[in-house]
Amino acid sequence: MELKDIITLVTRTKTFVENREMAGHIKVKGPADYVTQVDTDIQNFLSCELGRLAPGIQFLGEEEGLHAMSGDTYWILDPIDGTTNLIHDYQHSVVSLGLYEKGEITLGIVYDPYREDVYHAQKGKGSFLNGRPIHVSEAETLRETIVTIGTSPYDRELTEANFRRFQRVFEKSQDIRRTGSAALDLAYVACGRTGGFFESLLNPWDFAAGMLLVTEAGGNVTNYAGEPLNLLQRGSVVATNGKVHEELRGLM
Repeated sequence: MELKDIITLVTRTKTFVENREMAGHIKVKGPADYVTQVDTDIQNFLSCELGRLAPGIQFLGEEEGLHAMSGDTYWILDPIDGTTNLIHDYQHSVVSLGLYEKGEITLGIVYDPYREDVYHAQKGKGSFLNGRPIHVSEAETLRETIVTIGTSPYDRELTEANFRRFQRVFEKSQDIRRTGSAALDLAYVACGRTGGFFESLLNPWDFAAGMLLVTEAGGNVTNYAGEPLNLLQRGSVVATNGKVHEELRGLM
């Protein structure tokens, strides 16, 4: 199983993303939680093709939801991270693919089809954007950087607490941003465009690939309590360049 072959498969999903008719085929899963035919088609495509490329590796995808897994190796896929963006043609949606092996993520790929950017990382081998090494920001304090936020739109009961956090971070940082794609936000931390990102509730497919990008680029990823992320459960996420981690986490 070669890295270049996996990346080639992921980049072939661009044709699905470009199909605006399929993006209009929408099913509502919950408040602000949607799935389009594009999500389903990409998951079916990658599940099938990865199965041919690496027979025997199980598959955990967003459109199946969290469920019990047997064995210790499987793919974790978000076919479209930023589905609401896709519906509105707000071009900040990515494909996120991670490989889970024996309790850790060993490979992560985040593909931005609009910019044809491929972010990838392998455990112990660094992070890359289109084949070039990337590194987190050198900012020493939040005052020197911008921070991306996630609003946890599926969990509206968190709104008041979240917006208090946003205000605290806004007051301490240069500014805040929101793309609507956690995987893309993590990639931006990895390549130094932002100094940090946080969201109160994310699923493993939202952060699996991106967390490896950040750590292999020299950054730090934990939950709000400063603990390692649980790769099989929903939870909070704080990702930074490492230098501002405790400052940002302290505002949570």
